[in-house]
This record gives sequence, structure tokens and C-alpha cells, in this order.
Amino acid sequence: MNEAKTRIVTQRYLQAARRPWLAAALAVPVFGVVAAFATVQPNPGPVLTRSVVEALPLSADIAVQASATPYFHEERFQRGDTVPAVLARLGADGDDARALLAAPGARQLVRLMRPGTTVQATTQDGKLQSLWFLSGTDSLTSVERKDGAFTASERKVTLSREVELRTGQIASSLFAATDAAGVPDNVASQIADIFAGDVDFQRDLRRGDRFTVAYEMFYHEGRPIRSGRLLAADFTNQRRTYRAIWFQPADGPGGYYSPDGKNLHKAFLRSPLEYSRISSGFGMRNHPILQQWRAHKGVDYAAPIGTRVRATGDGVVDFAGQRNGYGNVIVLRHNGGYSTYYAHLNGFARGVHRGVRVAQGDIIGYVGQSGWATGPHLHYEFHVRNEYRNPLTLAMPAANPVPHHLLIAFFQASQPLAAQLDLLKNTDVALLE
Repeated sequence: MNEAKTRIVTQRYLQAARRPWLAAALAVPVFGVVAAFATVQPNPGPVLTRSVVEALPLSADIAVQASATPYFHEERFQRGDTVPAVLARLGADGDDARALLAAPGARQLVRLMRPGTTVQATTQDGKLQSLWFLSGTDSLTSVERKDGAFTASERKVTLSREVELRTGQIASSLFAATDAAGVPDNVASQIADIFAGDVDFQRDLRRGDRFTVAYEMFYHEGRPIRSGRLLAADFTNQRRTYRAIWFQPADGPGGYYSPDGKNLHKAFLRSPLEYSRISSGFGMRNHPILQQWRAHKGVDYAAPIGTRVRATGDGVVDFAGQRNGYGNVIVLRHNGGYSTYYAHLNGFARGVHRGVRVAQGDIIGYVGQSGWATGPHLHYEFHVRNEYRNPLTLAMPAANPVPHHLLIAFFQASQPLAAQLDLLKNTDVALLE
């Protein structure tokens, strides 16, 4: 029975071999049966090869066309760069660089290059034909070769505005986390300023704190140019979340508010220094000079000499000069019975003297080591009706909330931004889980 089946299959295979299309169809199902009929081909040996190189004549028309093709170059102006160095990387030889800088108005415009500026150029036959870049004033600066000479021009451009969303987690510092998330430094500074009344970014941050932000980004021809205003932000510090929404009414200045319309602009900043560390807190301590336990009625911020000191609130300069152990000190008087002291200064900012009005965030002096100080630092005091208070724990008064008649407009403007923050934050949490 098996021999009969084999004979039938073999006959069918031989018939299919006469028809190539059928042989291909039957090759797979009968492979196991027809394998007995395969024959081993002898080894044909190595294949002999040889290389043939022939010179092909290039048409004169093709050669002219290739040399006439313009080439596009792009370079970034680095810190420490010179204009000739950038021009050389862009393909301009020394003669072109000198001719460009000698063109009327070109030298003044080229000086607008700043570190980070993207410079674009075209060359042809090894010669610079054009160069252009976008300056910090949103102007397109260009230099073009016309009739063998360079001409410079500048014109305003219209940037397109997009809303960027980012989220990140604190591992060491705010700026390290924003860098890792791709958030521009300008936006990171706004985060620190907005929440400065609730979070001390020098001592309150914890690993695992999170932020979510929506901010403006401006583009030119698809290329990011600069960041703009922070539009909305969430910041979670020690499991407590703060939210800020930018709102600007049609007939007044804008500001940052909580979702219920409370003003996030505090009457006082938590710290008079942007970046520093606390070397001595409020309370009892062993005085480093007197060598005895006594009350320390302020907060000391260690910082290098010359570090800028900010006014923590709007006020009037009540005193600016030398005073005993304080050394060079500034006393600001604020509304509501508040006053602040800034001691051991190296010097005062220009124009700071008794009777001058200052605004929150204004630079009023510089960190020093004057008076009774064993090292460079700022001694900061906060007084409420002539009583010493701890500025790190005191609940700071807030500015006025959204006016009642603008609440509907505020909610309409804030809800889309709040929804974007929630969407990004929830998506990020879901990915982490």
C-alpha cells in the first residue's frame, strides 16, 4: 500500500516538473517524499573575478552645473567665539570675512550675535553668498553679496506662538530638574518667583517634589527662538500642591492667582537672595564672636561677597548706612507695621538712600562681611510692629484677589489651562505606574 502511494506521488511530481508553475506549488507538500530522489552536485570550485577600472569622461555641462550649486551651512555662535571664527566654520574664507565686516552697517549688525545664536549661510564656488540670523530683538539680520559686494539689512519678523507643556521631578534642585525636563531657564526662574511666597527653594525642596508647567514658546519658521511667559504651573512640595494661573484683564495689569482667584503675589518674598544657603536660623545659638548662648533674631544666608540682595517687599528706605554690629545695613519700612533689615552688606545699590521707595525684587545691596561677621553672609530680620518674627515660618500676607466683577472672566480663562495641567500630570503619573 505504501509503495503504491509513493509511486503515484512520484508520477505526479514528474508530470509537474514539465509544468514549472505546478512544480513550485507541489514542492513544499511533497518535499519529505521526493527528498530521496535528490542528487548532490559536485563543487564547482572558486569563482574567478577581476576588477576593471575605466575613466568616464565628465560632461562640461555637468561640471559647470555642479560647481554652480549653492550650499547651505548652519552654525551656532558659541561662548568665546569670534565673528571670523564663525564665518570660517560657515565656509567663508579670509577675504570674504574681511569684505563682509567692511560692508556698510554689517559690523554693527554682526555684533548682535550672542552665545546660542544660530547663524545660517549659503556659499557657492567656495565664496560666501549670504548670511542671516535672528537677533534678540526679533529682527532678522542678513548680509548678502550683490554685484560682488556685501550689503547688510535688518527687518522685524513675526514669531508664531505656541503653548509648551512640561513636567518633571526634583532630584537635587529646581534648575537641575527643569534642565532635565527641557524647560528654559527663564521659565524656571518664573516658577521660583511665583511660588517664592509659599516655598523656600533653598531649604524646603525634597527629592520627589514635582512640577507641571504650561508656558509660551515663540518660533520662527519652525525653529524655537525664545520662551515667554509662564501661563500656568503646579508645584508639589512635601505632598502639598500649589497651583498658579496667569490672568490679565482687558483693562488692567495681569498677575498669578490660585484656582479660586486668590492672589499668589505675596506682600513679601521668603528670601532676599535668589541662590544661597541658610547658615544660621532664627532662635537660640552660640554667638560666633561673643562665644555665648543668645537669641539670634534673624536668618543668616551664606553667599559670596557681591551677591545681589533683593527687597523682599514694597517699601521705603528708612535707613542706609553703618550701625554697630550690623555693619552696612539697610532698613526698609513697609505698610501694615512691617519692616525688614539687611545687614553685613558690602555696599548699597546705586540710588538707595533714606526716603527712596523700592519695589519687591529690586536690588538694594550686595552681600559682604561688614560689622560683626566671621564670614561673608547676609543677616536678614523681619519685624512686625517692632517685634522680631521668623521670616521662614511667618504666614505672609497676600495681595488683593481677583475683583468680584472679573471672577467669571477669570474662570473662563483659567479652566483650559487648568485642564492642560491636569491632563499632563495624570498622564505622567499613569506612565510612572
